[in-house]
Amino acid sequence: MTKTPIDLQDLRKRIYIKAKAEPAWRFWGLCVHVCKEETLRAAYAMAKANNGAPGSDGVTFAAIEADGVEAFLQGIRDELVAGDYRPQPNRRQEIPKGDGRMRVLGIPCIRDRVVQGALKLILEPIFEADFQDGNYGYRPKRTAHQAVQRVAEAIVSDKTHVIDVDLASYFDTVRHDLLLGKVAQRVSDEQVLGLLKRILKASGKRGVPQGGVISPLLSNLYLNEVDRMLERAKEVTHNGRYTYIEYARFADDLVILVDEYSRWDWLKEAAWQRLVEELAKLDVRLNDDKTRRLDLSPEATFSFLGFDFRRVKTRRGVWGVHYTPRMKARTALLQRLKDVFRRHRSQPIDRVIALINPILRGWVGYFRVGHASRCFGYVKDWVEKKIRRHLMRARQRQGFGWKRWSRQWLYQALGLFNGYRVAPRGPNARPAP
Repeated sequence: MTKTPIDLQDLRKRIYIKAKAEPAWRFWGLCVHVCKEETLRAAYAMAKANNGAPGSDGVTFAAIEADGVEAFLQGIRDELVAGDYRPQPNRRQEIPKGDGRMRVLGIPCIRDRVVQGALKLILEPIFEADFQDGNYGYRPKRTAHQAVQRVAEAIVSDKTHVIDVDLASYFDTVRHDLLLGKVAQRVSDEQVLGLLKRILKASGKRGVPQGGVISPLLSNLYLNEVDRMLERAKEVTHNGRYTYIEYARFADDLVILVDEYSRWDWLKEAAWQRLVEELAKLDVRLNDDKTRRLDLSPEATFSFLGFDFRRVKTRRGVWGVHYTPRMKARTALLQRLKDVFRRHRSQPIDRVIALINPILRGWVGYFRVGHASRCFGYVKDWVEKKIRRHLMRARQRQGFGWKRWSRQWLYQALGLFNGYRVAPRGPNARPAP
């Protein structure tokens, strides 16, 4: 992770403290901080650390560094100060989704990534002060695992009426006028607002591009009133330390959980109606085919951030929660690995392992919470068999070579990934029987 310079860190800290202390304060004079060499240099370092593909202009980091990074950043600064900066159209790249559809990424050129990164560095602490506790998406010191744990703890606490929210094409439908209005509630700097408007218009008449550096921050801000509404619901219905509604949001993935007892049936309906009202104000549509309202019986499940959640009875006879990687996620992983094995059938095994190990490490690293042991065991056995078939094929033989190569040899001699241990669960996420 690339850290910002100390002076920039101090500036961001001071902005955050001011924003937190005065929720109605509108910040001015921000553009000068966006244009600082220090800010642009930090934004360039973050862009390079992500090592993304070139944008529509085809310019690479190697080409920039061959001509000189300082000259590149000075050129950006001169354009920003003079008000001449104009973002280039994003390069569109289609990424297949699990349901057969395509997700369209809008990839800015490196120059535009630096400008967006500089804007994010200055604006992020302002809006971080306003974001709510249940919002975990793309925020400093917050992770998807924390959101998953929050949902698991809510289920254990008998919040088992679930509103599983799916927003229809959320990132593509964000209205620029509403978004800029939300920014203007905290920012009184015409240069910054104008710069943001130009960045948004470069991606089309509506939406924030998936792939833009500043898009996660802006998409979080757009839904912040939904989070506020849910926080108010928690506040007005709580009884001491007990709460009867909970929620967790990661970008456009939202789940709301309400207490199971019949006395809270009104809260189930109220939460649903208020959600519909808030989304209507934002001109955001629900995906009716995927948005669900359900009560968690032992047979019922819902999905959140790649995990399937199910309520279960523990060995002690009390209700707990069981959450596992979705079958869809496992299938996508195995298909990705199959593609590697197929494309490299004639390659040495060391080359194949060098390609699949990072894939396995990343996938297992994400899903190693909850109750993933059985899924991990399946993946581990599947990979071992694929490795054995590759080795036997190289020797023009059939079978798996069970007697020829031990399992220990695959991991110690070949260096095949073997980190399938599941992380310890929190005290409230009780294991299934």
